[in-house]
Amino acid sequence: MEVPKKLQEIDLYKPIQTYFVREGYEVYGEVKDCDIVAVKDEELVVIELKLTLNVELLIQAAKRQRITDKVYVAIPKSKHRLNSKRWTNKCHLIRRLELGLIVVSSPGKRGWAEIIFEPTPFNRRKNKLKRASIMKEINGRSADYNVGGSNRTKIMTAYKENCIQIASYLKDLGQLSPKALIQMGTGKNTSSILTKNYYGWFERIKRGTYVISEKGKEEIKEYPELINYYLTSLGDDKVT
Repeated sequence: MEVPKKLQEIDLYKPIQTYFVREGYEVYGEVKDCDIVAVKDEELVVIELKLTLNVELLIQAAKRQRITDKVYVAIPKSKHRLNSKRWTNKCHLIRRLELGLIVVSSPGKRGWAEIIFEPTPFNRRKNKLKRASIMKEINGRSADYNVGGSNRTKIMTAYKENCIQIASYLKDLGQLSPKALIQMGTGKNTSSILTKNYYGWFERIKRGTYVISEKGKEEIKEYPELINYYLTSLGDDKVT
């Protein structure tokens, strides 16, 4: 039984060479540290090869942009879906670096190369809606209660902090109306927070009047710093 040959970077060369020759280029391997160079008239193309898409490949390709704007990275075609989120994110990074991408199917003499996209200038338009969303979230927090890079841990959001603020006032002062809470600085979302009662921290005892639930009293104990912050900032401005 024949043992399958281990794939090597040189197995990507022939399909890429064939592709560019058909497009009218002269193709050369290993020229001044460049894996592949293709030339047509005054146009110079550089292709860097790797078996996996990694940082080293992107660094090599970025260095070749000192020579020409037409730089591609080339890798074997993935066995996984090319429309997955992970693949899309990788393509976004390659485009952002203004590189082109080539994938090679069945690397070797019978393989074929496919250009996924050309190296073109990247449109760096900012996402104004995403930026506004981030700024809104930051402005809704009193401090930084999260550790960057955390996962599988409870994240303190502006919404949750707002809920803690309302709950701490109700626990300290007893029953209050949304109007009274807003006067104390709980913000325009107060009525919505009390009505939706996402965490189950609030109870309506009569129309327009709320108290903190037993569940709320127990669970906000996890946030002593925030409770102290809000009760201290409330000072003498308590509304009854």
